Amino acid sequence: MSGLCKICPIECNADRNSGVGYCGQSNKIKIAKYYLHTFEEPPISGKNGSGTVFFCGCSLKCVFCQNYQLSRSQTGKEISPSQLAEIFKELENMGAHNVNLVTPAHFAPQIVEALKIYRPKIPIVYNTHSYEKVETLKIIDPYVDIYLPDLKFFSSELSKRYTGKADYFDVASKAISFMLNSKKTVFGSDGMLKQGVVVRHMIMPLGVKDSKALLNWFAQNKVNGAYLSLMGQYTPFGENENFPELKRPITKREYQRVYEHLLSLKITDYFAQELGSASESFIPKWDF
Repeated sequence: MSGLCKICPIECNADRNSGVGYCGQSNKIKIAKYYLHTFEEPPISGKNGSGTVFFCGCSLKCVFCQNYQLSRSQTGKEISPSQLAEIFKELENMGAHNVNLVTPAHFAPQIVEALKIYRPKIPIVYNTHSYEKVETLKIIDPYVDIYLPDLKFFSSELSKRYTGKADYFDVASKAISFMLNSKKTVFGSDGMLKQGVVVRHMIMPLGVKDSKALLNWFAQNKVNGAYLSLMGQYTPFGENENFPELKRPITKREYQRVYEHLLSLKITDYFAQELGSASESFIPKWDF
């Protein structure tokens, strides 16, 4: 990869051959961990786990990030595309149901290079915060089987407050629309998802109104049998000192109001995470 970086919506124009971009990363792939992850949605984790690769760096930088150490590049090891290809092969040999790429956008060209070296026979999952350029998604789309995008904020005020980016919904909705139209839902005979899109939304403290607006958008734009994953796992974490509302989990009432709205929209293809999932035990240890 050469030239000034424009791979994400920030378009920071950094020379990542000699330094780092807004994402905090150079052009050398850096990962914090890879392992069989069992806490994804059931048809992604299955019995054996999802072969998850956690990439370092991030272009969104949520203040409440639950993967703070790696999103802020405080941990991790550099690897080459050929080494990443070997990790894909290792995860496949371990019995992973898929290869799950977490926060991969800023390494999209390098990941494509690795997949050209070795393309696993199991599905490739693209797991993203969705603050993505469609042009970047088009680079990796031929290699992706399953998209697992977050849909975080509808309100520009909230996204600006928590990420510094007022345009989050405008950018993310375009990116997710591309994903929705790219992949049709296909399940295998084993009940595992082989192709498709699962749009994730995590309910935030005081975020019921925003969550309802996002569910409305999904209901209006759902195509190709896409699923929604409603998450209640918000756990106080990251840089929340100046955000008092983020220092508590969501309440049972907040969760119930959003869940009831989901049912009122007659969305039948969904997963609903239990409210008790809010725990730091679900956050991996970055020990790679």
